[in-house]
Order: sequence, then structure tokens, then C-alpha cells
Amino acid sequence: MKTTLKIQNLKCGGCANTILKKMSTIKNITDIEVDNETDTVSFNYDDNNTLNKVTTLLNNIGYPVNGEKNALSTKAKSFVSCAVGRIKS
Repeated sequence: MKTTLKIQNLKCGGCANTILKKMSTIKNITDIEVDNETDTVSFNYDDNNTLNKVTTLLNNIGYPVNGEKNALSTKAKSFVSCAVGRIKS
């Protein structure tokens, strides 16, 4: 199945690099694309359990799906993830 999630706190290529690297560690995820202009992440997945893993991961690294809580601590995580993505790109 293919889905596109609109996420919060996506700022730049560093953010995208971190998201791509972290999502690629989840089994049964393919064709991951991050679009900074539309604040979206698109990918193919095999079941709802995998989709839940992705949304949990995104939240844990600071990029919650639109509609989910976006606390100050979550925003701070996104800045750290962004910086790490810039350094390792």
C-alpha cells in the first residue's frame, strides 16, 4: 500500500536526510520520498502495524503527523534531527 503523510516541523534537507535514514531501518518500507515543499513523506508499506511504526518513529525524532500533538519538546527533537541530518549529508 502507498501512503503520503503530512508532517510537522519539516524544515530542510537535513530533516529529510534524517527521516530517510531512520525510516529505511523499518522493515517492509519501500520507495520513501520526503518533500520539503509540501511537508510530506510518501512510502509503500505492507500493513497497519508497519504504518504505526512509521508514525511512532516520526514522532520520536520530532516530526509528528499533522493533527498529532506537537509539544515544545517534539519541536526541539526536530532541530536535533535536522542538525544531525545536515552533518551526515
